[in-house]
Amino acid sequence: QLQLVESGGGLVQPGGSLRLSCTASALTLRNYAIGWFRQAPGKERELVSCISTMNATTDYNDSVKGRFTISRDNAKNMVYLQMNTLKPEDTAVYYCAAEWGPSLSYCAVSLTPYDVWGQGTQVTVSS
Repeated sequence: QLQLVESGGGLVQPGGSLRLSCTASALTLRNYAIGWFRQAPGKERELVSCISTMNATTDYNDSVKGRFTISRDNAKNMVYLQMNTLKPEDTAVYYCAAEWGPSLSYCAVSLTPYDVWGQGTQVTVSS
């Protein structure tokens, strides 16, 4: 079964940092655009950031620009989300998702194109 695995979530104080990781045993992630999404209680799932396959083009939710950075390590088959200066409003379950496309020069900002998802990792920002 195709599935992504997230790790790195946890409890952190406001202003702190976390790095989330996304990997898969049955997928070669360099052939997939990867999106990080989050869902807070009572809210819709939203894009946090995404990265394409061609040229590693990235996109970010306005609320995380300048604080979060998405990156790939193709040798390790990993995608990371570095989250700095965390705020209580960043509290959510974070999911990574994959869209097939070895030649994608962009990454989708909506959920629909992503057809492989992880189970999610909880991020809680609280003092």
